[in-house]
Order: sequence, then C-alpha cells, then structure tokens
Amino acid sequence: MSEKIDKQHELGKLIERYTGQDGVHPTSIPSLFLIRESIITEPISRVNEPSFCIIVQGEKEVWLGEECFRYGPGNYIVASVDLPVTGQVIRASSDSPYLALKLEFTPSEILEVINDSYIQSGQKKNAKRAMFISEAEPSLLDAVIRLACLLDNPKHIPILAPLFKKEILYWVLQGPNGEALGQMALEGSNALRVRNVIEHIIRNYEKTFRIEDLAEIANMSAASFHRHFKEVTAMSPIQFQKQLRLQEARRLLLAESSDVADVAFRVGYESQSQFSREYSRMFGFSPRADINRLRESYI
Repeated sequence: MSEKIDKQHELGKLIERYTGQDGVHPTSIPSLFLIRESIITEPISRVNEPSFCIIVQGEKEVWLGEECFRYGPGNYIVASVDLPVTGQVIRASSDSPYLALKLEFTPSEILEVINDSYIQSGQKKNAKRAMFISEAEPSLLDAVIRLACLLDNPKHIPILAPLFKKEILYWVLQGPNGEALGQMALEGSNALRVRNVIEHIIRNYEKTFRIEDLAEIANMSAASFHRHFKEVTAMSPIQFQKQLRLQEARRLLLAESSDVADVAFRVGYESQSQFSREYSRMFGFSPRADINRLRESYI
C-alpha cells in the first residue's frame, strides 16, 4: 500500500509543478491534460470524450443519467464513448487541491492494443456500462508517471508518449472492468453498435428521430437496441438526446447572449415553455436565471 501511496505522491508533485493555478491544463503531450482545483466547484455539464482520468488528491462526483460515480485518490474513471455527464469536484482546498490527470483516447487506439496483445473479449455479450471506476494498480501508476515525466524531456515525447499511452490502455484493459472498454472497439459487438448510434445522435442532436430508425442503424430490434443503449449510457436514447440539447443550449446562452426562444429552436425544441421546464429540471434554474448566475460567478 505504501508503494502505491508513494507513486500517487510522485504523480501529484508532477501535476502541481505543471499546473500552478486552477483549471484544466493542456500539455505538450497530445491528448494529455492536467487538472487542479483548489475549491469545491460548481457542477459542470459537458460531453465527456473517451478518456482515462486518475485522481491523486481530492474527490470528484460524476453523474451519468441518474447514476453517480464518486472517486478519489488512487481511483481512475474511464469513459469508453462520448457521454453527456455532470461533474463536480467535491473535496479540494488551497492546502490540499484536487489533482488529476486525464488522457483521451480513440477506439482505434483501443483496438490496436487488443490486436497486439491478443486480449480476449466476447463480441456478442451484453453491452456493459460505458463508464466505470477502478483502483489503480502500481503497474498502471508506473506507466502514468512515465508518461507525465516526459513533460520534463519534451524531445522524447514523439517516440515514447505513444508507447506509454499504449501501456496505460493495456493495463486498463487487463483490469477488472477492461472488457467494458474493449467491447467499444470490437467489430460486431453490441457495444460498438450502440457507439455508432451515439455518434449519430451527437451529430444530429437537434433533429427528431424514431427509436426504430436508431435500432436500424444498430442492426437490432427496437427492444434489444433500447435495452443495450440504456445499459451502455444509463439512460434512454430520448434522455441522452435531451441532455445533449440542454447542454448545447446552455453553452449558446452563455457564449452568445442569444434569445431563449431562439436557442430553444436551434437545439431542436418546438416549445419554449417545454424547453424552459426541462432546462430548469436539469440545471436547477430557469435559463435566464442560470445564465445570469453563471456570468456573475465568472466576474
């Protein structure tokens, strides 16, 4: 246990050195981000890209539909497909800030690791939840530290960063929830079929669709598709689309000072009253009150 704590401490020092101030910090390593927060944050809703995130200090909650994922030091969370989530740092202070490392990846990178390592994964099994939390083993922490240490030696990044990233994904795939990640890349798996529909909904979130049409994209019956979609995302296709619409509406209102009715129409709502009702239910405030509150907090 002390070995793991030592490795977490080492990684925490690296994150603190390359952040300095609160926020999400891109690095010179493609797809690698370092995160620091010294206060408990507001809940932030966004589409979470396929990624691996490990915490070394503090705690965070992520809500996927009605399901809550809470994780802290030594835990990592994986999202294996694009998912609309709400996240909040729930333990952080100036003396002990929240520190985390996030690594984004693609399905093709997962498939490459599977093919090169001959990892077995059942293709036709029921799709699994596309988000999970696991304990970071020392072997995984070693790989993460080696990747982060490349920031001290940028000349080695082009050659070594892809190798260390591949090793990180390998250890995640070998972990207790690895199959949930591997299924998202395997041709013919139910999870991959659902992923294709998720990508379709994200590209066309403002359009109206029928479950039967989505099931056809997945090459499943409507009942089977609905069941597998909910297993992967923790919500129905309609709920998934609603979260995408409301998140985009919030972004537009905050960025463009647009009229509420205009934004409601742009994200696919035909009724402003329905839009305002669903917006208030998701964010806890009416659209105008929410945006005014957020703008004041940024001043």
